[in-house]
Amino acid sequence: MTPYHASYYAHELTKRCPSDSIEKLAGTLIDAQVDMNPHQVDAALFAFKSPFSNGAILADEVGLGKTIEAGLVLSQQWAERKRRILLIMPASLRKQWNRELAEKFFLPSKILEGQSLKKEIASGNPNPFDDAENLVICSYQFAARNSEMVMMVPWDLVVLDEAHRLRNVYKSGNKTARALRDALTNRRKLLLTATPLQNSLMELYGLTSFIDEFAFGDEKSFRSQYARLGEENYGELKARLAPFCQRTLRRQVVEYISYTNREAITREFTPSDDEQALYDMVSDYLRRESLNALPASQRSLMTLVMRKLLASSTFAIAGALDSLARKLRGRLDENEALIRSSQNSISEDWEEFEEVAEEWPETPSQPSEGEAQESPPTDDDLKPLTPEEVAAIEAEISELEQFRDLAESITQNAKGEALIEGLKSGFARLEALGAAKKAIIFTESRRTQDYLLRRLSETPYAERIVLFNGSNSDTKSREIYAKWKVEHEGADRITGSRTADMRSALVDYFRDEADLMIATEAAAEGINLQFCSLVVNYDLPWNPQRIEQRIGRCHRYGQKFDVVVVNFLNKANAADQRVYELLDEKLQLFNGVFGSSDEVLGAIESGVDFERRIVEIYQNCRTTEAIEAEFQALREELETPINERMQETRQQLLENFDAEVHDKLRVNLREGERYLDRYQHLLWSLTEFVLRDRAAFFPREHAFVLGTNPWPEVKGIPTGRYEMSKEVEHYHRYRLNHPLAKQVVAEAITGDLPSAQLTIHYTDDPQRVGILEDLVGKSGTLAARFFSVSAGDVEDHILFAAITDDGTQLDEDQCHRLLQIPNPKVDEIPDEYGVADLSVALATAEKGVIAAISARNAQFFEEERRKLDGWADDQIAVLEAELRQTKTKIRDLRNEARKTAELEEQARIQREIRDIERKQRRLRQNIFEAEDEILERRDKMLDEIEARLAQETTTRDLFTVRFSII
Repeated sequence: MTPYHASYYAHELTKRCPSDSIEKLAGTLIDAQVDMNPHQVDAALFAFKSPFSNGAILADEVGLGKTIEAGLVLSQQWAERKRRILLIMPASLRKQWNRELAEKFFLPSKILEGQSLKKEIASGNPNPFDDAENLVICSYQFAARNSEMVMMVPWDLVVLDEAHRLRNVYKSGNKTARALRDALTNRRKLLLTATPLQNSLMELYGLTSFIDEFAFGDEKSFRSQYARLGEENYGELKARLAPFCQRTLRRQVVEYISYTNREAITREFTPSDDEQALYDMVSDYLRRESLNALPASQRSLMTLVMRKLLASSTFAIAGALDSLARKLRGRLDENEALIRSSQNSISEDWEEFEEVAEEWPETPSQPSEGEAQESPPTDDDLKPLTPEEVAAIEAEISELEQFRDLAESITQNAKGEALIEGLKSGFARLEALGAAKKAIIFTESRRTQDYLLRRLSETPYAERIVLFNGSNSDTKSREIYAKWKVEHEGADRITGSRTADMRSALVDYFRDEADLMIATEAAAEGINLQFCSLVVNYDLPWNPQRIEQRIGRCHRYGQKFDVVVVNFLNKANAADQRVYELLDEKLQLFNGVFGSSDEVLGAIESGVDFERRIVEIYQNCRTTEAIEAEFQALREELETPINERMQETRQQLLENFDAEVHDKLRVNLREGERYLDRYQHLLWSLTEFVLRDRAAFFPREHAFVLGTNPWPEVKGIPTGRYEMSKEVEHYHRYRLNHPLAKQVVAEAITGDLPSAQLTIHYTDDPQRVGILEDLVGKSGTLAARFFSVSAGDVEDHILFAAITDDGTQLDEDQCHRLLQIPNPKVDEIPDEYGVADLSVALATAEKGVIAAISARNAQFFEEERRKLDGWADDQIAVLEAELRQTKTKIRDLRNEARKTAELEEQARIQREIRDIERKQRRLRQNIFEAEDEILERRDKMLDEIEARLAQETTTRDLFTVRFSII
């Protein structure tokens, strides 16, 4: 290689590509820790498709990786330095996104919630949402509550996960969706949902209007045109939706992705008499109208927590009861610190407290996330007490301590014994499947986790158990972490974040050493356990999305075996049985290839609302009959939420023919692999050249060892072994956006390149491409130019012009191939030769690029024109429909007048006709004025788009060389 080749390779690796080319994503794909699945590349390209688009809906079926699709888009935006990016999602998904962005795409992000917002503002940052150094992640409720701050940021992109929450944005009661729509007007948005259409076509109107207010007219015009879809307007609506929505089905990608099944094992248990007595006493206590221990502002949320801990274990509820008793003692003693620590004790045991509190619809004055997490004493906790109140609190403390003492006296739980048998059944099934003997056991309580560790330590599994929770501070976890750090010293796997590295250490230990991982809900958020095929729900969440998250840790892309799910069912509790039936039979969470169907998950707009309904049943129903009736009502609400007619509508509007999709994905796969191979070759060859005297290279392994950092002023360039593989365990992973690779590319780009003589040995080319064969024995001049065009988007091109001494012009492919032949020799240009002037040829190449961009942008402009014409027609159609209604009304009145002989009635009808005729004249005038206004607004927007298409170009000559091919 020569400095000329290095410059060419470096510019190829960093050029900005057209938005419709797979090459645009090549750099992102070689960096990302994901496999290249063609449907995900196709979806990411769809999101970039037009420079004038305000966004897109990625609506693939469940299990196809919409998070990966969005990650590719985010990585590309980041690489293009478009870094003001906001991600909005349900609170329970925030940590998972945060970790996956870091681990799969090397993207920095921060979770913004009440506490961190206050902290940043206090440190002098007036708007913590405005951050170009991190992607900002927050929940729907938090973004809506802080919509003024959100509105102030010039976002490059906003991603909204579980976006079906926005489908009713056109309804005035949907305050969260409307607040977000108003705050994000004119910002580019990417909506992710598996259920873009559930019950009504108006939902499609809601989602598309959230992205672009000019996609359709208003709600009234959409309803009037498409409420009754017929053959004549199906095609029209499909064409208008096509630029906004991309949907791929699982059956369309089976040749690229293999899916495994999931199957359920249910173990029943019967609580002991003491366990049942405790359950009944605490249940009756929680049903009381007024409780001193539970603040009114969080009564229903705290009831959920107490009921979940009661179902978890006697150890979990004993701790909670003790905390409530201590909190009431703090009230009597006016001890604010005791009140605070008692409340925090419960939220620390039930780790989901903060996330559920964020979405829990409690009171009009909803506490912020930070407040929910800190659990500060309420005004009721601190106000002076009357003698009667003191007596009531003392009586309640006595009861709570009585309940606690009973709970602490129970040392063996029936469900804990059922777990031993459940593990035997599960492992027997794994053996039949040929899967590894590993199980993850989920519990909702830290205290229950400790109990399970004690109980399982009495079994043959004792030495092969690892814990996983929100703090991971136990002795064994610390030992595992210390050993892992030593093993990976100097490798990229060590991130410097104790939390992230501890998670990696525990997962690696589970994969390599342990049989059992006992985990709290923290493990359901963002760790990947494809090597484990047994999921044990010791406690069963009532939120279906949380169950799906848990099982999805194991039942995911890369899993080689069917996944077995073990659940436990209390035979003595009618409500527990009905909940399980609902989750298993109706929501289909535990069996099949994908668990819950798109339709069912889409019907449950918020899993927290679903939890709240179940809490209400536990609270309000005392008899088996009442429980049956309430659960039957809930089942009926979830009855096939999407009818056959709507399913057919969705297929016709949003889905494409399988054959078309298959052909497109095959092309994407071939093109994507070609670009990936090429970019990896360019990066490797360039690195070998730039670091030739500074590192030892091992070409067969695509690895090198860096002895010293050639750029000591640049952070993040450790010494040691680097490998280009994506499966790097103990070394550094070398990738295009690694700080070292960035310096390598920068050095090659900035080098000064005088003219020179290149002698190229055609026989050294292992491929011996035929297009160069006729040039053997010839010499000439070759020039390279870097050409940038800004027209809507910015794209870069490396232009070549070359001519032999006998006047033969080389085409672009020949120039590229010429510079890919290895081992050319570089000399000074002999005095008798000069370099030919290739400026005219380069100018012709520039014109060719501009013409291609103009043709492509003309298509984008035509798309926008059609959209805006449709919007204008919608607006005018509403006015004209009103005019037609007045004409019909006048005709009907005249018919009525002809039929009546009474003078008074005749006079009344004529007066009514005159009034409507006056309204008709006003409407006609209004239509003319409104039509002028609508068309003027449309034309103004088209002018703005046209102005954005104005082309600006910049050129930079890279080098000119003499060449000889021998």
